[in-house]
Amino acid sequence: MLVLLHTSPVHVPVFDALRDAAHPGVTLRHLVAEELLARARAEGPEAVAAEIRAVLAPAVAAGASAVLCTCSTIGEVAEQAGPALGVPVLRVDRPMAEAAAAAGRVVVVAALESTLEPTAALIREAAAGRRLELRTVLADGAWERFEAGDRDGYLDAVAAAVDAVTEPGAAEVVVLAQASMADAAGRVRGDVPVLAGPGSGLAAAVAAAR
Repeated sequence: MLVLLHTSPVHVPVFDALRDAAHPGVTLRHLVAEELLARARAEGPEAVAAEIRAVLAPAVAAGASAVLCTCSTIGEVAEQAGPALGVPVLRVDRPMAEAAAAAGRVVVVAALESTLEPTAALIREAAAGRRLELRTVLADGAWERFEAGDRDGYLDAVAAAVDAVTEPGAAEVVVLAQASMADAAGRVRGDVPVLAGPGSGLAAAVAAAR
């Protein structure tokens, strides 16, 4: 069983659909803990380390063989919980970050400011000393639309932020820092590659769970 830790219920159908399309037969168990993101935004991700372990421990005891954290803000702290829990805990954006680091010139776009630095830090880690030009951009007004339930408005705002930073030569790749942003890639007008985490992140977690 693969457990997915979310900080918003909107991710549940997204990852179920990805499972059905690419990993049929894999059992997913979804845990939604919205309070983790709220506290991490207010106090910093390290403030929720103990809560993450407390949320995940019963699922591990019930037979989870791996955990995937789909929230980029708390992903690093969740990943660090793996040794204490005794199972791999993966962050959804690591495979995406590794692909971005190979490109060299990267723009990270997020709808939530607390996600920018964790994602940028992960890409810098993945670059491992290689040439890297990294810039971060906040999609103005996007998160307010997300919280209001305006999915189309949210995705349009994200796509507009990507379009605004992809003038010729500005980036070799754009990273969408949050799993909820993935569908905005299809709304971008430019031809710079746009990376999103859900597909590659789930594939890595499925492999770890087997």
